[in-house]
Amino acid sequence: MTYCIGLRLNKGLVFMSDTRTNAGVDDIAQVRKMKSWEKPGERVITLLSAGNLATTQAVVSLLDERTKAPVDRSPSILEAPSMFQIATIVGETLREVVKTYAHKGQEAESPFGATLILGGQVKGSEPRLFLIYPEGNFIEASDDSPYFQSGETKYGRPILVRAYNPDMSFEDAIKLMMVSFDSTIRANLAVDLPLDVQAYETDSYAIKAQLRVERDDPYFHSISVGWGDALRNAFQSLPDFTFDR
Repeated sequence: MTYCIGLRLNKGLVFMSDTRTNAGVDDIAQVRKMKSWEKPGERVITLLSAGNLATTQAVVSLLDERTKAPVDRSPSILEAPSMFQIATIVGETLREVVKTYAHKGQEAESPFGATLILGGQVKGSEPRLFLIYPEGNFIEASDDSPYFQSGETKYGRPILVRAYNPDMSFEDAIKLMMVSFDSTIRANLAVDLPLDVQAYETDSYAIKAQLRVERDDPYFHSISVGWGDALRNAFQSLPDFTFDR
């Protein structure tokens, strides 16, 4: 399994994904789940993938190949005029791959499914963020739903719901996402470090920052320990419960 977050701020977009993949407790590997494409000064596109590894790798490879040789004269993601059309292309590619695998393998489509988070900006429009389902359809982030999660979403969601603020800095957003990931990693063995992190600033048309948080990263360790201490202190500060109320 995996855990990915795409988060929309007033300043731009922030992405984070883990790198663990497994086909059972005795078959664990490390795979990058974040892929970006750039046309400096014109567009930046980032894709996070969760689900069947063969499916997600096939989708990324097809999208990459079609930037070099578009199929049936349709535009590639580096040529499409808007992020909405890019999301449509990605969704169609995902649907194509899932359909191909489903016909060759089991009847159920779920083993071959994947969920993608797509974000970026094309010159002439605002940064946009999409969640693309295995069926190829998608929804877009809004003021009411300003971030998307995929994979093991439930453990890290409460911190996002309580602490997200669209005006926060990139640095605070990354700290918030690290707390969300720490909660997920502690609750589910299918998610683990290293983590890939990326920030995109509105109208820059270039990736602002990209880094990998390794397993021995001292800052992530301080976040993990500090969040645990803060929770215990907050719990102790709450009013005591009594049976005689």
